[in-house]
Amino acid sequence: MDIKEMKVVNKRVLKNDALGLACGMPEFTDDIDINGLLHCKMLWSPHAHALIKNIDTKETMKVCGVKAVLTYKDVPRICHTKAGQGYPEPSPYDTYVLDNKVRFVGDRVAAVCAETLEACDEALKKIKVDYKILKAVFDPIEAMKDGAPIIHDEKDSQNIPDARHNIAAKFDFEVENGEWFKDSDFIIDNTYTMPYIQHCALEPHIAITYLDAKGRLVIRTATQVPFHVRRIVAQALNIPIKNIRVIKPRIGGGFGSKQEIVIEDICAALTLKTGKPVKFEYTRRETFISSRTRHPSIVRLKTGLRKDGTITDAEMDILLNTGANGSHALTVMMCAGSHTLPMYKIKNNIKFKGRSVYTNLPVAGAFRGYGATQAFYAWESQMDIMAEKVGMSPLEFRKNNYIKLGEGSPVFKAMGEGGEGVEQFITSIGLDEGIKKGLKAIDWHKKRKKYANQKGPIIRGLGMACLMQGSGIPEVDMASATIKMNEDGSFNLLTGAADLGTGSDTILAQIAAEVLCVKTEDILTYSSDTDLTPFDVGAYASSTTFISGGAVKKTAEKVREMIIKVAAEIMKEKKENLFLKDKKVMSKKGFSCSFGEIARHSLYARNQHQIIASASHYAHTSPPPFAAHFADIEVDTETGRIKILDYVACVDCGTAINPTLAEGQNDGAVLQGIGHTLSEEMEFSSNGTMLNASFRRYKIYNTADTPVIKTILIPTYEPNGPFGAKSVSEIGINGPLPAIANAVYDAIGIRLFNPPFTPDKVLKEIKRKVFD
Repeated sequence: MDIKEMKVVNKRVLKNDALGLACGMPEFTDDIDINGLLHCKMLWSPHAHALIKNIDTKETMKVCGVKAVLTYKDVPRICHTKAGQGYPEPSPYDTYVLDNKVRFVGDRVAAVCAETLEACDEALKKIKVDYKILKAVFDPIEAMKDGAPIIHDEKDSQNIPDARHNIAAKFDFEVENGEWFKDSDFIIDNTYTMPYIQHCALEPHIAITYLDAKGRLVIRTATQVPFHVRRIVAQALNIPIKNIRVIKPRIGGGFGSKQEIVIEDICAALTLKTGKPVKFEYTRRETFISSRTRHPSIVRLKTGLRKDGTITDAEMDILLNTGANGSHALTVMMCAGSHTLPMYKIKNNIKFKGRSVYTNLPVAGAFRGYGATQAFYAWESQMDIMAEKVGMSPLEFRKNNYIKLGEGSPVFKAMGEGGEGVEQFITSIGLDEGIKKGLKAIDWHKKRKKYANQKGPIIRGLGMACLMQGSGIPEVDMASATIKMNEDGSFNLLTGAADLGTGSDTILAQIAAEVLCVKTEDILTYSSDTDLTPFDVGAYASSTTFISGGAVKKTAEKVREMIIKVAAEIMKEKKENLFLKDKKVMSKKGFSCSFGEIARHSLYARNQHQIIASASHYAHTSPPPFAAHFADIEVDTETGRIKILDYVACVDCGTAINPTLAEGQNDGAVLQGIGHTLSEEMEFSSNGTMLNASFRRYKIYNTADTPVIKTILIPTYEPNGPFGAKSVSEIGINGPLPAIANAVYDAIGIRLFNPPFTPDKVLKEIKRKVFD
């Protein structure tokens, strides 16, 4: 279909919940009044590694208003993962609702629920715990050594490849076409790190659980994965899935943190014990410490190249710190390779070695970018280093080497998420156009000349990075949708997809509206209720537009055929002579029949039936979006402060179903990446206690800090996506670290390997260069 002929798709349609949210309508998890609601609070471990020898809660129950206490003695001991992934989950089963061993400062010890939060706080003080302190390990390199403390020595855990060396996940892959580095004129070998980083979603983790009139457990929760929540809570508490209903209201941000079953199991266990509704809401401090983080990483990248700019060999060795549990330990590590290694053509040999390692620090998990963020920082920094080595411009070097239309990579087949991938070839790419438009928007060539001979303490520089991601997980992710026609010709769209504030409810409505030739307002979207909406894996892996959108498009096409069939009866025409237009069925002879008339005829007149259809969709490919990022920065060589003057991000997401929402997604991802680059880092004491678990000390970029960011959408048409669409939500976060690092090098000749690039770090490197 020609994009120019589209009436709703690729249009800047107003987000369908925008007015309600702007007016403060009650749409979030906590926007509900339930009589007799109890509050939950958790007792957290003060130790990084310890056994609970004894726990005494007798005095706790004497506190006025306390209704229940839970310890490891009160809940089933069922080993599971809290990673919200498709079944069977590729993450190790190494987690319990409550355990008699704690593995990091902030791990669960006991839960209480009471009529007030004050009573909860008083009750927690009454719990007496006798700990046996164990030796802790905080460095993943040290954790792998013989004799290191074994963090998961329990016998009932599953899928841990090497518990004795604290290896939660590992994967090795190699393509060998000759002797390593034999054809290389130059060999570049560098190591790049990334620290602990928090998601910092505006809304903390929150869940409300209660029993309905039939005694079924209802979980109202801010989650990205309602169907996974249902399955994993049922597993952890040993209750039937049919006895659980999960409802996802509006969410105040997720970024991957709410792809985890962080609080729902405890909240549900307390409701089952008391028979009362219970609310569990994290404080900001608890969100920092006891939810999830980005995986800290050490990436060693060794590349060989010839003088003509051909990349001959690449060895990528990544070590992830997964913290106390292995949530997403395998898949994040594999995505670090699968989303980056295919980006550039490597002539001879490719090797990937990945390890995710347990330590006694907070649990890492899913985070926007999902491994690609860590790995592209290494790759795109290395690309600039290699370009300089052979005397090429960063632009020319990338253009000569990046993957082109119709090309594939052995990495696609070898590496998926958690196992083997699928063979893929690039069916759409707008990277060349993105580079051209980005260069023009940031005025690259003119500024290069202007910045050639700078003097004074303030020095400016330019940097760039090229990126790719994915669109869902091929042959794993699946989504379904149902569409029902109403008497006035409007439609109910029921989908399990989880709108995180991203606008997916609007996007999916636009796709349905385009097929059915109506306005978006005629599509009434209801999403994410496990009793009422069909299955969807949830919002992760950049899958919603591509996978859920595919299901909606198929469903709408089924409904379209049903509408035409009824219209043919009414109009006494052949179906092949009818088509949809402006909420009507038109005949080639010029006659028409309104959708309202068709709906009423189907319900009340002849051959009565409901016009309703469902369809499911999964994909055999994961077509990557591509992006080119450009940063214009200045460095104060007297203070080490980096200031971003201009930032341009050109992104090929295929057909942007809603350009405004696509631009907003990319702008947000870029700003989040800038925070990673310049300020964000979780800090810990020598005993594993987080030191900056508040926004007073953990700096995220706010509106006042935001530099000029310009997103440019590069239109392409992806034949495997709904109306040519690919993903857009994650790729933008991967660019700022390498683009800014490259710009700093361009400005002052210093290569930065350890973010965040805070003034003290930069100044230290400047002084080191001076003295060297």
